[in-house]
Amino acid sequence: MPRALVTGPTAGIGHSFAVQLAERGHDLVLVARDEQRLAQVAGELRDRFGVDVEVLAADLADRDQLVRVEQRLADRSAPVDLLVNNAGFGLKGRFLDNDVAAETAMLDVLVTAVVRLMHAALGPMVERGHGQVLNVSSVAAFLPRGSYSAAKAYVNKLGEWAAAEYAPHGVTVTTLCPGFVRTEFHERMQVGQDSAPDFLWLDADDLVRTALADLEQGKVYSIPSARYKVITGAARLVPRGVLQRFQSLGRK
Repeated sequence: MPRALVTGPTAGIGHSFAVQLAERGHDLVLVARDEQRLAQVAGELRDRFGVDVEVLAADLADRDQLVRVEQRLADRSAPVDLLVNNAGFGLKGRFLDNDVAAETAMLDVLVTAVVRLMHAALGPMVERGHGQVLNVSSVAAFLPRGSYSAAKAYVNKLGEWAAAEYAPHGVTVTTLCPGFVRTEFHERMQVGQDSAPDFLWLDADDLVRTALADLEQGKVYSIPSARYKVITGAARLVPRGVLQRFQSLGRK
């Protein structure tokens, strides 16, 4: 059976990835901070789908704990065929309203962990001549929306480069760019349904289903729904000053 490692699988988009991959017959390695929730999700997936599920409790903002996840990805004796870099969080306040330690922790999870886990996974994948990496970024990467946007822009560019660099070696790298999704992510930021127009909100299961189809087709970017394709396309054409006026969308 193929094996997938998913970060942040206990809720939202990450949970949907874990469920849909298990449904497709993937064995799983699940990585999250909350050991109790991790064990609960793992047990449910084993019972429901009969797949093998490993759990690895780790805070990706902690470098020592991150190393343990890297070591698991580098284990040639039990190879990981698909890495889903999904873990992440956002900060509700603007840059100067946030503690710099919180800003740095967000950067560690959104950028440093993605870089290090990709590096650990790609080596064995290139050696075997096959593998897949799916990085969860954001539509915010195309917009001027503070440090979160900047971090996701890094993920976009890294994924775009890696897709071209490692395709000749049989490795697919796809970057998923969701917008507003009904998950705990926005709940933790105290972002309500009324903070953005209803038509902008997406369903996590539909989003993941599309992302996995795009990954199988070898697409560099997976941008869910026609409306977000229009938004990201327009963002490349609209002057930055105009885009700046909409940076508060989703923050009230």
